[in-house]
Formats: sequence, structure tokens, C-alpha cells
Amino acid sequence: MVAPRLKSRTLRRIKVRLPGSKTVTHYKRRKPSIAKCRKCKANLKGIPHPLQSIFKNLPKTAKRPQRPFGGELCTKCMRAHFVEKARKSE
Repeated sequence: MVAPRLKSRTLRRIKVRLPGSKTVTHYKRRKPSIAKCRKCKANLKGIPHPLQSIFKNLPKTAKRPQRPFGGELCTKCMRAHFVEKARKSE
């Protein structure tokens, strides 16, 4: 019988084959989803997605890229935003 704390679907079930040809189930925490662009919903590059307990201990420079709108917009949307802003100021 599985332990009640492992019945939750918040844990991933991974079947692992042991050397004695026995298959057991390992329970691991799910990883959070990849950060998305605010505008086009594309996956953001340069942003890790470990568990929250690990992510909070990373330095600020490792959490997001060092550019304007880093961690919010993808590079395409960021460039388009600045082009649009430059056109409006003319």
C-alpha cells in the first residue's frame, strides 16, 4: 500500500527499474512551467525553472537576463517595443 502523502497528483510518478529486475515507483516533485513572454506567449530564454525553493536562493543576475524588460518580454517583442516607441517620439 502506498503512503497517503504520495497519493497526491502534485508528485510525478516515475517508474525505475532496479538491478534485480524489479520495477518500483519513485515520486518526485513537478517542475514549474517555463516563463513565457508577456506579449506573444513564447518561451523566455535565459530564465531557469528549478523548484521554487532552489530558485529563491539564486542571485538576481541568474534569475533573469540583464536587459530592458528582461524576464518579461522576449527579444523580438522587446525590439518591436523600442522601434514603436522611437517612431512615436519622432
